[in-house]
Amino acid sequence: MTPPDPRDLPRLPAGFEFGTSTAAYQIEGAAAEDGRGPSIWDTFCARPGAIADGSSGAVATDHYHRYTEDVALLRGLGADGYRLSVAWPRVQPDGAGQANPAGLDFYDRLIDALLAADVKPMVTLYHWDLPQALEDAGGWLNRDTAERFGAYTALVAARLGDRVRHWVPVNEPNVTAMLGYALTAMAPGRGLSFDALPAVHHQLLGHGLAVAALRDAGAASVGTATNHTPVWAASDDPADVEAAAFYDLLWNRLVADPILLGAYPEGFAELMPGPVADDLKTIAAPLDFYGINYYNPTAIQAPGKTSGPATATAAGHVEVPAELPFQFAPMTGHPRTDFGWPIVPEGLHELITQLRERYPDLPPLYVTEQGCSFATGPDADGVVDDVERVRYYDAHLRQVARAIEDGADVRGYYAWSLLDNFEWAEGFTQRFGLVWVDYTTLERTPKASYRWFAEMVAAQRA
Repeated sequence: MTPPDPRDLPRLPAGFEFGTSTAAYQIEGAAAEDGRGPSIWDTFCARPGAIADGSSGAVATDHYHRYTEDVALLRGLGADGYRLSVAWPRVQPDGAGQANPAGLDFYDRLIDALLAADVKPMVTLYHWDLPQALEDAGGWLNRDTAERFGAYTALVAARLGDRVRHWVPVNEPNVTAMLGYALTAMAPGRGLSFDALPAVHHQLLGHGLAVAALRDAGAASVGTATNHTPVWAASDDPADVEAAAFYDLLWNRLVADPILLGAYPEGFAELMPGPVADDLKTIAAPLDFYGINYYNPTAIQAPGKTSGPATATAAGHVEVPAELPFQFAPMTGHPRTDFGWPIVPEGLHELITQLRERYPDLPPLYVTEQGCSFATGPDADGVVDDVERVRYYDAHLRQVARAIEDGADVRGYYAWSLLDNFEWAEGFTQRFGLVWVDYTTLERTPKASYRWFAEMVAAQRA
């Protein structure tokens, strides 16, 4: 299979940012070192059967000790930016009180190394690793967690804010709420169904309080990283159309409307806890960009229908409780990644178009996550020829260029991920990286996709 020529990609606007993304629990390791406290993912990984291969992020890819090697890979990639996350339990082991000096020292060193390599940091403050002590007190079901998140943000911003280009308070609040609190697919695995709605509101409130803390610290660029998916009804059957509309509301609009419109979709404000009207003023604070994490569209049908295997965006393979008014439907006619997710580049253009239509005052957009799992490993000569990933990135970047040509203000594209890593409930069974990681030796090997991405960035700047 011949890979696409990186020089053939349409020219993106001057100043367009190319980067890669990672998350602390997926790469750092050092889970019990230098004062880091336990997170909900440490606890979840210890639950029998929770992780596909029985692994955990205790070592992950050992980025904590090998970050200089990984920064050198970023330099070689020629990336403008690097989206990393700060581990809350590394900074505040119990989620409250004074900062752990060793934790902040690590991120201090990392950010200095990035800047020395001419790579600008985009820092996510919460990428799912809630301190276990806060979960024991109710987690995101408890309003106090949002308040504590605002205080934690202020600690991090005071130490790192002079060197961070972009800030993302909360990564994918819909994924945490739906898969970790409503269902049991991810940490903390509560399985509360609609009783998980407070976890949506409190993460959004935490986002708003973090935005305020970042503004107080002088942050110039604050945004989001929200998982969005175009939702397709499985058929023209009115029951399928209705089910798809509900899933779209639950997955997409329930988190975007409060941030971008200052209101919940009709009927949901009454279901949320606390002084919702006042909270929405905090949640809807103006942003400098809106980040979207896109992987694939989602097909939805009415419950009770017989269907083949289906895949949920960001969720792996998820069983939907019978009481929910929708179910996932199979998507045919599209190639798939090794995760089983359909590859639909046009869905990224559709998503950007939909956001522009729904939100007239939409801030500039960044694609803050986008990638694919393919298991292609080193051949006899040590070469990782992952041409499938190259074709994937080429096709999706073309859709970004198409959206910009249509008038969308898209400012950057961050590939998921720099490294193969611990893929949440799938453990080490899925590989998303531009760089192959041998999980026994932890040796890094840049893949063909790494070289293609570097050549593409160089061609865009030529």
